[in-house]
Amino acid sequence: MKRALIFLTVFGLVLITAHRVVAAPPQSKGTSTISGVVIGPNDKPAPHASVSYQSSDGSAPHAVYADAHGRFTISQLKADSYDIRASAKGIFSDWQKNIPLRKGQARSVELHLIYAKEMPKSVSSTKPKQ
Repeated sequence: MKRALIFLTVFGLVLITAHRVVAAPPQSKGTSTISGVVIGPNDKPAPHASVSYQSSDGSAPHAVYADAHGRFTISQLKADSYDIRASAKGIFSDWQKNIPLRKGQARSVELHLIYAKEMPKSVSSTKPKQ
């Protein structure tokens, strides 16, 4: 009797788990694309720059790398708004925010790497008052 009860409990849990897996919506990829080029501070393409992107609500951050000519492509994006920026050798571009994409749409952007106007002050470099 005890074995039968354990068997039925395990069998029931397996059925419930299988139903959830089958009933879960598939994780579909999108059909939209953002492509472009990363331009360095010398106004030439920045090879192998890192391009970070995320949904404008801050979810699903990812990164891709530009090719040897500074070109990049981010494909299979869902229809949404995206924020994107590039970096290379410690130099960053400004964020391009709220780039809207509709289903199947392709957008092109140009990301310009810029030097910071001022280096942030280190917290540890300040002397405590005595």
